[in-house]
Amino acid sequence: MVSSHLVIHPLTPERKDDFLAFFEGEAFADNPKWNSCFCQFLYVDHNVVDWHTRTFEQNRVAACDRIDHCRMQGLLAYLDGKPIGWCNAAPRTMMDAFFDDPDKDESKLGQITCFVIAKAHRRTGIATSLLLAACNALREQGLTIAEASPLASESDEARNHFGPLNMYLNAGFHIHKSLDDGKVLVRKFLV
Repeated sequence: MVSSHLVIHPLTPERKDDFLAFFEGEAFADNPKWNSCFCQFLYVDHNVVDWHTRTFEQNRVAACDRIDHCRMQGLLAYLDGKPIGWCNAAPRTMMDAFFDDPDKDESKLGQITCFVIAKAHRRTGIATSLLLAACNALREQGLTIAEASPLASESDEARNHFGPLNMYLNAGFHIHKSLDDGKVLVRKFLV
């Protein structure tokens, strides 16, 4: 059950320090091998950037630059004033990793790509609250379709960072198509 003290705010330059504190602290305390991403994976063109050679510092600097210039979007969940969750949600056109995967609905699409919830707060409804807030934020930007790519079947918490399929289905998403890598593309109309 989600606490009544949960507050969700969009990522802004003024919230950059909270984002960094969360990503450098609780976000990956139980999964340290992912602590260097700073949610930059989909913001880079993988035809240009070799993701596997990217360092903690490169991704941190890139995240700071994108946040400072409003070229990265998402939502931070706070409990009692402390960030405890993150959802990466932005217009598809903002995420360079999709450049080589054109979609006829591209200008209408908002991508919901990652959820990071502090271990002590998982399975309490925070990701669902972030998902609903992400859909509202994308709608407010004039986007008409929210899209995500969760795994088709449950996996460990780290691999399930796209969010569980059932969470999307329960929030009114439908399966748009199955992907070859074990994921499904889900969509929700935001009108």
